[in-house]
Amino acid sequence: MKKIVTIIIVLAVIVGSLFFFRSGDKKATTYETVELKKGSINNTVTATGTIEPITKVDVGTQVSGTISRIYVDYNSVVTKGQLLAELDKKLLQAELNSEMANLRSTKSEYEYQQKNYTRLRQLHDKKLISDTEYEEALYQYEKAEQAYKKAQATLVKAESNLDYATIYSPIDGVVLSREVEEGQTVAASFETPTMFTIANDLRKMQVIADVDEADIGQVLEGQRVTFTVDAFPDDTFEGDVTQVRLNPTTESNVVTYEVVIDAPNPDLKLKPGLTANITVYTMEKTDILLAPLKAFRFTPEAIPTPEAGRGEKVVWLQTAEGLVPKIIKTGVSDGIYMEIKEGLPEGSRLVVGVQRARVAAAAEGNGGESNPFMPPRPGQKKNK
Repeated sequence: MKKIVTIIIVLAVIVGSLFFFRSGDKKATTYETVELKKGSINNTVTATGTIEPITKVDVGTQVSGTISRIYVDYNSVVTKGQLLAELDKKLLQAELNSEMANLRSTKSEYEYQQKNYTRLRQLHDKKLISDTEYEEALYQYEKAEQAYKKAQATLVKAESNLDYATIYSPIDGVVLSREVEEGQTVAASFETPTMFTIANDLRKMQVIADVDEADIGQVLEGQRVTFTVDAFPDDTFEGDVTQVRLNPTTESNVVTYEVVIDAPNPDLKLKPGLTANITVYTMEKTDILLAPLKAFRFTPEAIPTPEAGRGEKVVWLQTAEGLVPKIIKTGVSDGIYMEIKEGLPEGSRLVVGVQRARVAAAAEGNGGESNPFMPPRPGQKKNK
């Protein structure tokens, strides 16, 4: 019986010692650190937009008629003043001839009434005719004069309408669209019908992006922009913000503002109408010391932390003597890293967290505690 009791006591001492040493292992503390290095930091705003030519002109006609000839097509390269199309000019030419005949008639009437008025005025001055005859001559003269001036203006209108029947290109560029066909009748009664759309220079494009109201305050003219299009997923295009338009657009209670981005297109890859996914770099800094934000959230236990002033923060360094606090001046942040302006040299070791050594857990490879009296899980080796 004494032997059994002795054995039980020895086993209890062994088990207690085992748990004691395991508890001591768990309390062994190490710290996770990172080396302070230089790098780049930036903040960005993302949005979507549409690629458009910088200058785009809709070419139409101011007169109604039937299109007799079309000289250009889609993608035709045109120059300023080049003939694009012609309308049937028969009716317009006939109207012009009628107005020219009317002008000659009113001119003859005007000249006759002018001479008649001059004669009667001289007679009236000599008291040889009555006031009534003089006034009648004056009336007929002024009436003929107004008719002559009206005929001159109407002739100018008829000449202009005839000129408008010939459509010329107003700019150098490329024909993006052709909205009419030969033989089609166009009516310009209420508004000018569009016949062609011409882009000035497709080597110089722009992106019209819709930026959310929450981000528009960060976007400024001159900021760098990168963007991609689905047509060329492996290419990244670059540009600059050239204009932030103040006119808001509200759709489904979402307020956005248009931002114009210059988009050089020397290879002519960008085509009008493509959707662009843009990234505006609202803040960029390079070659600066960067520390992860978790280094500023670390606070050791049982060690007093010094107070930092305005624009300052406290970080902890791991040295041979232990943890040492350091007050530093900080700058901008991108939500992951923060700029360190003053207080630390490059290569410093910043403490970012605590690691507790788990000897048993490391041996088992499961990161948890192990009980020698518990059976192992399937696939797990029991500690010896």
